[in-house]
Amino acid sequence: MGSIGSDAYLYQIVAKGHSPPIVKSAEGIYFTLENGQKVLDATGGAAVSAIGHGNKAVKDAIIRQLEAVTYAHNGFFQNTPALELADWLVKSTGGQLSRACILNSGTGSEAVEAALKLAYQYFAELSPQSPRLNFISRRGSWHGCTIGALSVGDIKFKKTLFAPLLLKNVSQVSPCHPWRDMKKGETTEDYVNRLKQELEDEFQRLGPETVCGFIIEPMVGTALGCVTALPGYLRAMKEVCDRHGALLIFDEIMCGLGRTGIQHEWQHEGVVPDIQTVGKVLGGGYAPVSALLIHDRVINGLKRGSGMFLHTQTYQAQPITCAAALATQRYIEENNLIENVRCMGEYLGEQLQLHLGEHPLVGDVRGRGLFWGVEMLKDKATKAPFNSELNIAKRIRLRGLEKDYNICIFTATGAADGWTGDQLLLAPPFIVQKQDVDEIIRRVVKVMDSVWKDIEPAVRG
Repeated sequence: MGSIGSDAYLYQIVAKGHSPPIVKSAEGIYFTLENGQKVLDATGGAAVSAIGHGNKAVKDAIIRQLEAVTYAHNGFFQNTPALELADWLVKSTGGQLSRACILNSGTGSEAVEAALKLAYQYFAELSPQSPRLNFISRRGSWHGCTIGALSVGDIKFKKTLFAPLLLKNVSQVSPCHPWRDMKKGETTEDYVNRLKQELEDEFQRLGPETVCGFIIEPMVGTALGCVTALPGYLRAMKEVCDRHGALLIFDEIMCGLGRTGIQHEWQHEGVVPDIQTVGKVLGGGYAPVSALLIHDRVINGLKRGSGMFLHTQTYQAQPITCAAALATQRYIEENNLIENVRCMGEYLGEQLQLHLGEHPLVGDVRGRGLFWGVEMLKDKATKAPFNSELNIAKRIRLRGLEKDYNICIFTATGAADGWTGDQLLLAPPFIVQKQDVDEIIRRVVKVMDSVWKDIEPAVRG
């Protein structure tokens, strides 16, 4: 057996000398590291830990399920936690979506793969000679790391190396990103209509009868840094899809299940998708689980064909993960935590604007609920990003984990054009209180001030 910290773990082989710290324990909104540091978890990993760490209700639910049944292949058996979780998910949509397919991983990758397959199968079931093969996605999006998910996503440095492997039936249109892309003098209505026409033009270029679906994040997370769609945008996109008979797919892996202050992000406008992905918050960090939520339109299409979705994997609807997810969602519901997300999210946004809005590193602060992004810019007037060689996002993340700062901050790059641009995301657990938000702000500002002090001489030139 190798010792802890050996070179056996793949990350260490490719990390070029940087080794992340080892977590010893976690409770509430704090990690305790092996070296004794107590680190505030301001991001829930990648917006995952919705109810914090060490929740007794969820742990008890997992233990009860361990004592009952740990595994039963879903091709042979059903299990009660999976059935109850599916019922809960459907009810969470107000019955607007009628079926749930429980999947293995809590990330978006598998759920997006399954959503693409389901959309294609729907049309193939209706007509074996269906020409509907094309998918449209958006620039400035992120849908996961697997081949299909990478194909519809757009973080360049994660995608470009694998370009020869990617699907050739995917094209992209502009995101709804008013802060960066609205023209001077353009109204919200004008901008939404321009994006609507761009989608229509892409349908026409491909041939409307060849388009299978349009996949978008209703609120973009990692790739752009918490960009919310303008009022009217989702409805406009749905109108184009409906006119041409294509499916509308919402990827809510990161922004869904209460993260933005409402159960599903599409409920802000009441624009119902044909297929929706959920994950991350679903298992809350206690289990790797995601799901598809599916409209009757798609289910009825399958019923007229084979009557089944051709997507089965070994750990799909595994009893323990379903029990953990169900307990997580019930805890959120019973403790009215989505209301807390709304209240604390509003306060978090106000404090970010107050303390970072004029910071020399910061170009924009944006978000909703407990899902906020900060984009760093060299020039606020031109919105030009910092030189990528400064590694600002990486500096912020690593500085936060140092002993004098003790905060976990989610950072990413590519907000400007897929390659350049630095952004940080804050997505604390739904259980945070006002004093927790104040502490997050204090530590984030301290990190930002420190990083600015490091790079100011190079920026000033």
